[in-house]
Amino acid sequence: MARVYTFNPAFRAENSQGRRHLAEFYMLDAEFAFVSSLDDVMQNVEDLVKTTTRNLLEKNQEDFDFYMKRIASKGHEESLHRTLDTQFARVTYTEAIEMLAKRNEVTHCKPQWGHDLSKEHEQLVVKHYGGVPVFVTDWPKSIKPFYMRGNDDKKTVACFDLLVPKVGELCGGSLREERLRLLETSLKKAGLADTLSWYLDLRRYGGAPTGGYGIGFERYLQWSLGIQNIKDTLPFPRWAHHCDL
Repeated sequence: MARVYTFNPAFRAENSQGRRHLAEFYMLDAEFAFVSSLDDVMQNVEDLVKTTTRNLLEKNQEDFDFYMKRIASKGHEESLHRTLDTQFARVTYTEAIEMLAKRNEVTHCKPQWGHDLSKEHEQLVVKHYGGVPVFVTDWPKSIKPFYMRGNDDKKTVACFDLLVPKVGELCGGSLREERLRLLETSLKKAGLADTLSWYLDLRRYGGAPTGGYGIGFERYLQWSLGIQNIKDTLPFPRWAHHCDL
């Protein structure tokens, strides 16, 4: 099968209490075979987000209007329509860090190469590119999982985070590392060579170049409907230290 996907519950073990995090949520995960371009994966994500949002606007107008009138902030609907008519921006992680440094905005932490982007940094990146979703690509290898394909610079990996207004990261994806020797080296460094030997076998005995991504469903609802807190996207939210049955 060259294209597969799953839509199922996922669980977050960390103690996250923010307005963007749940302990239990739904994820759409998609995977492609015979793909060697990160641009192809990002284009699939952009098409999916735009198609889903168009269907939401066209086929569920009454429900959508309810949220626009009672919950979403002023101008949210216009922002969604602008998103549908605009190509998502694409920028490398390094370019984003350089841009943030030049802006010299007051934030809780200084943007530094090799560190993750904070929530403030994510929104500054989106703001800088006109308030449309932004793909941030080619992140440092040291802060990403072992299975992401290494770039030629040996410092970054072929991956992306899709940042959207007010929510931040909506989707993350990458090309998968298919080169066995590089995978073995990465797993040894992480101390996982024995535990994940089965993963190495997937490459050792043949396979195809693959890529994929995951989108948090509740985060998509939060962004598309203009909901401030992700806990309001479902009737029985579960987060750290709170699990109503």
